[in-house]
Amino acid sequence: MQTRLRWLVLARKHPSAWLLAVQLLGVLLYPAMEHMPAGRALFGAFGMAVLGLAVWVVRRSPLGIWLALTLAIPAVVFSVAGALLQRYSLTAVAQIFECLLYFYTTCSLIAYMLQDHKVTRDELFAAGATFTLLAWAFAFAYSVCQHFYPGSFVATSEGDFRSWVELLYLSFSLLSGVGLSDVVPVHPQARALVMLEQFAGVMYVALVVSRLVGLTIYKAEKTER
Repeated sequence: MQTRLRWLVLARKHPSAWLLAVQLLGVLLYPAMEHMPAGRALFGAFGMAVLGLAVWVVRRSPLGIWLALTLAIPAVVFSVAGALLQRYSLTAVAQIFECLLYFYTTCSLIAYMLQDHKVTRDELFAAGATFTLLAWAFAFAYSVCQHFYPGSFVATSEGDFRSWVELLYLSFSLLSGVGLSDVVPVHPQARALVMLEQFAGVMYVALVVSRLVGLTIYKAEKTER
């Protein structure tokens, strides 16, 4: 009983850590899900879990939770409808709402990290969760882009549509600045989204991460004195 209570207290103290852990787990599970017969259903269930955690994290932000719920509820409804009716157009609408929710959650976490001059353990987890949220948000944006403009991305694999793992891989490659991806944007709109993500990745490191590092070093030096 005490162990369970301890885990509940830990979860409430560090919601950003749970969001980060679940998203990193998704990176490992998504490739396996793609080749499973029930992969689409698993994708949907896992996506809803991440949506729930994103809404939970927003509660600690200075921004309002009402907008997060306004985006999350339609995302779930359209996602379920698209899976049941086997209509990708509905799934694309769900991805638009998910993309907007992840961008909003990103802004919420950034506001949470910048609201004071203290660096807590949860804010350090939030720095990692914000990075993965940005990667997910742009991956959804790429998925919607290729729905409206088939062939927006080319890769070594065949077909006009890239899989979710390919788009997420491209997003992580661009956001981290390494550029190590075999997925290439060829449509002008896709290239515009890629440029926005490259800019977001540079600004995130320059403004948010550098501030957290600076405050951590300042705290350590002040403690030594």
